Order: sequence, then C-alpha cells, then structure tokens
Amino acid sequence: MDEERALYIVRAGEAGAIERVLRDYSDKHRATFKFEPTDEDKRKKLCEGIFKVLVKDIPTTCQVSCLEVLRILSRDKKVLVPVTTKENMQILLRLAKLNDSDDSLEKVSEFPVIVESLKCLCNIVFNSQMAQQLSLELNLAAKLCNLLRKCKDRKFISDIKCFDLRLLFLLSLLHTDIRSQLRYELQGLPLLTQILESAFSIKWTDEYESAIDHNGPPLSPQETDCAIEALKALFNVTVDSWKVHKESDSHQFRVMAAVLRHCLLIVGPTEDKTEELHSNAVNLLSNVPVSCLDVLICPLTHEETAQEATTLDELPSDKTSEKETVLKNNTMVYNGMNMEAIYVLLNFMEKRIDKGSSYREGLTPVLSLLTECSRAHRNIRKFLKDQVLPPLRDVTNRPEVGSTVRNKLVRLMTHVDLGVKQIAAEFLFVLCKERVDSLLKYTGYGNAAGLLAARGLLAGGRGDNWYSEDEDTDTEEYKNAKPKEELLKPMGLKPDGTITPLEEALSQYSVIEETSSDTD
Repeated sequence: MDEERALYIVRAGEAGAIERVLRDYSDKHRATFKFEPTDEDKRKKLCEGIFKVLVKDIPTTCQVSCLEVLRILSRDKKVLVPVTTKENMQILLRLAKLNDSDDSLEKVSEFPVIVESLKCLCNIVFNSQMAQQLSLELNLAAKLCNLLRKCKDRKFISDIKCFDLRLLFLLSLLHTDIRSQLRYELQGLPLLTQILESAFSIKWTDEYESAIDHNGPPLSPQETDCAIEALKALFNVTVDSWKVHKESDSHQFRVMAAVLRHCLLIVGPTEDKTEELHSNAVNLLSNVPVSCLDVLICPLTHEETAQEATTLDELPSDKTSEKETVLKNNTMVYNGMNMEAIYVLLNFMEKRIDKGSSYREGLTPVLSLLTECSRAHRNIRKFLKDQVLPPLRDVTNRPEVGSTVRNKLVRLMTHVDLGVKQIAAEFLFVLCKERVDSLLKYTGYGNAAGLLAARGLLAGGRGDNWYSEDEDTDTEEYKNAKPKEELLKPMGLKPDGTITPLEEALSQYSVIEETSSDTD
C-alpha cells in the first residue's frame, strides 16, 4: 500500500504533495533493509517515477525527499536492474555536483542534495554491476577527485567529503583499474594525504614532523569519519606500493607516514572510534615501503632533550634498562628518539591480543608491521625488545604463563591458526635478532619448535638477516638458573608411552629393533 500511494502521487501530484508522501515513506522505511518480494514491481516503478521527478525544476526540499526514498529503495539489488541506466546515473552525478562544471560549493542550501545524491550513488554502485561499469564509462573517479579538491579545506562540508571518499573507496575496491588511475593519473596519493592533513588540522614543525597537542580536544565525529574513509581509500590506492614504489615516491610516502604517525597520537570522540581510526592507520602503514617508516620515530626537540636529561639524572644508577626508556610528559623516549607512535602500536597490539578473537583480521596486520619495522630499523627493534623482552628475572614460571606482553605472545606461538602463530613467532625471533639461543631463552624450546623447524634451525644458529651486536642482557637470576633448568633438552616418548630425554628414547627403540631382527 505504501508503494502504491507514493507511486500515485509521484506520477500525478505537484511538488508539495510529492515531498509530503515521500517524506512519510522515508520516515516509515528508514530502517528497512529487507523488502517484500511481492511488491518488487511497485518499487521498480516508484524508482523510475522518482528519476522523472528529479529532472524537473522542483524545490530543494522536494529533491532531498526524492533522494532519501531512492537511497532506501537502492538497498534492494533487484529493483536497481531496470533503473540503473546511463541517463539516470548522469542525473545523480549532476545533483551531486559531479559534472564537469567549475561550479564552486557556495550555496549551503544545496549541500543536503549533494550528500543524499552521493549516498544514493554509494548504494547503487555497491549493489549494481551495471552501475560499476557505467562508473568507468562516466569517469566517476576523476569527478570525485575534482569534487574533493573543491572542498579540501572546507570543514563545514565534511559530510560531502565523507561520502565522496566512501564512493571513491568503493570504486577502488571493486575495480583494480581505478586504483591505478587514482595513483598515477589523478594524483590520488597526495590528494588523499592532504585530506587527512586537513581532518587532523596538522601543523608541520619540520619536513616530516608535526606538532602534537596532548592536551588538545579529541577529533569531532565528522572529522573522524572523514579520516577513516580517506584511510580506507588510501589503502586501496597503495595496496601494492611496498613492492613497486620508485625512489622518487619516497618523499610522498614519508609525508603519508608522518601523517599516520600524527593519527596514532590523537584520539577520536569515543574509544571505539579511536580504535577504528588507529586500525585503519595500521592497515595503511602496512602498505608503506619499510624504508619510509623511519619517520614513525624522530629525534627529540631541545626542550624534550632537556626534560629527558633531568629524568635520567633522577633515576638510581643501578636502573640501567629504565634509563634507556623514559616516560616524561606523555613522551616515550628511547636512545634520544621519540617513540610515542611505536608505543601506541605496541599497546594497540596488546589490546587486540586481549580481545581473544578475530586474530587474523585484527592482530596480524599490526604484528606484521611491528616485525618489519623491527627488522629494518635498529632503534625501533631495541625499543620493542626493551618493552616486550626485558631482561629475564622470572625463571620459575613457564614462558607462556603470566600476563606480560611476552607471555601473551608466547601463547600465540602455539595458536591453532597457522598464520597467527607464524607471525607471533617471527616477531619475537626478530626482536631476538634471529638468534636461536636468545629466542629459546625467552620462549622455551617447545613453543619455538614450529618456527625453528620451518627455518631448519632446530640444531641452533641464527637467521639470514644481519643485526648489530648488543651487550649481554642476561640477569643474574637467569645466569644462575640456566645450568639447572635444561630448557633446551629435546624430549621423546619411550615404548611404554612415558616422556624421556630424546637420546634415551631413541636408544631404547634401537634396542627393540635389534632384538626383533634377531627373532625368527
């Protein structure tokens, strides 16, 4: 009945009546995502009728009501088949200011029409293969980039930016050709990076360093949503960059990494939004060439250096390791470098471990990122080693028992998901400079056996990568316990099923084999 009444008014009524009936329909079906199959034909005709109204000279409020209903109806894939035409797509592009004109965004009254048109396009492109094909034909990606440039520094039109970015994300997700077009032809990398700079209100203090106000207000919900959509679009644009980038691209990737560092050091309006923001930043950092990730850490300013010196002088002389990592005025310092962003990543990783689910999607990206950062950048590795694998003092409990980050990571080394346990073991192995003896000290032989077997290192040794030599960090507790614990002794099963040292178990099997061979 709703569709019949709305269709009758749309076909025969004047603008005021159309606006009222469509507003009523929109209010009633705002949360509708599943539709009655019996009314499918009526919904198709209602869509067609709305497009015919949209080409007329009608008030802005009536346009908004038409588009709101069209957005609701576009959730149904079957309804879109007859209405997804080039002509109808062009109607929406015109209303969304995605035509080729140079019109500026000055009329505030038009903003709701632009936003609703972009929302409709998001639904239609996502649900219709024909619309996806037409998007290529109509060069929609270029039009979206042009609109972004018009509103790049205009904070009061954040909704337009948000849905423009969402549509750009969908297009780059659904079409690999558009990713390439965005990256090279449309200069999507600097454009989207500038959108992030604007959302975060970044003020640069050096080429790759931004000013961080730890006492500043959180991002607004609108700025946070814009930033998240930009991060997702940038992920698609740069998805293969880590293996195909040119040296000439390094500057742009470093700028982007510096913006992402800033992103990690600010918060959104809620804890959930902050986590979503940081999660997308982690995903994007995984696409940055590892050589460009050095901007995640930076030398201390003169003021910070003075503060660090004061703090170091206050520490007792016997607190050697604590002297290397200092938390002062919300700044995590290591070896004269600001490690705040790395510390945030480490905390983010631990929170994902504590969730206890969705490890492959939620945990492996940040673990992989920290692993590659540690392998390529010595200061990052040494800082993370200090945080994750401090000098071993607890020698009475098994490595997987406890609540420290090390205990949690060691437990992951025997996780049922192969990918999860591999990356957890790899991270710890890199922190140990790929030295088997060091890894075994912190994880135990049984937990490390899978990684060592895969690398052919069960007999000891070290991996293929070169690391600088550090001083011995064995504590007195570990040195005293090492000869007693026999942590590295491999075990085997005796013929009766009991566990015994591997050498003894093999010798017993040899005796059985010799005995059986002498028997007729």
